[in-house]
Amino acid sequence: MVAQHVQDTVTLNNGVKMPWLGLGVYKAQAGDEVEQAIRFAFEAGYRHIDTAAFYANEESVGKAVRESGLPRSEVFVTTKVWNTDQGYDQTLRAFEASLKRLGFEYVDLYLVHWPVSGKYQETWRALERIYDEKLARAIGVSNFQIHHLEDILAHSNVVPAVNQVEYHPLLTQEPLRQFCRDHGIQLEAWSPIMRGNLDIPVLQELAEKYHKTPAQIVLRWDLQNEVVTIPKSVRRERIFENADLFDFSLSDEDMQRINALNRNHRFGPDPDTF
Repeated sequence: MVAQHVQDTVTLNNGVKMPWLGLGVYKAQAGDEVEQAIRFAFEAGYRHIDTAAFYANEESVGKAVRESGLPRSEVFVTTKVWNTDQGYDQTLRAFEASLKRLGFEYVDLYLVHWPVSGKYQETWRALERIYDEKLARAIGVSNFQIHHLEDILAHSNVVPAVNQVEYHPLLTQEPLRQFCRDHGIQLEAWSPIMRGNLDIPVLQELAEKYHKTPAQIVLRWDLQNEVVTIPKSVRRERIFENADLFDFSLSDEDMQRINALNRNHRFGPDPDTF
């Protein structure tokens, strides 16, 4: 089911509804910058904010959500446990600290930020406890490859609801997307617009054809591939533009042309060596 509206949701494997489109706040400065970006996002209709302990802006995210006037139940908030806090007890403490900074009674989605070798299994065990205690409505992972997911699935009680990974036309990760689909794990794209590296002839051509920007073409491609997407920006016009995805759809042929751009090229770190 392809999203038709900025607030449309996908139902995760535990029945929780997650908006297809969200605002990422990586590198957004705590304080006015991130709070204002979230105000713009709410004004544009977004109801999904993605942060992390590592971003050092959880307090500002919590404040912006609380001051928005929107019921807490209407805003989907994700945060993540950082690598230096992994392991069972450390993760429980890190989660408590995140919750305190956000000023919430629960988060909607809590993710293991990276698969830290030798630790992520224990970290996942802590997330299962957090989930059992209803402090997170859903739990998942970020930057996990197929072999990491297989490891989790073999040794745990809860299937991750989400795997948030670097995903864009130059890194389509098709085997991973298929694996997640087969196991009921929702794929989510970080860095969907390739850090602005959109000067690709096919994207430029499609932007002209559909009277959209190259960024909108890529975000629409995410949605039609049934991938949740969280473009980040702090600028009002860009935040609005990134939400203006619902008055057109890409043809199957054009989807294939974008799929064919894959070069297995990462702008971020490789999860196996990070």
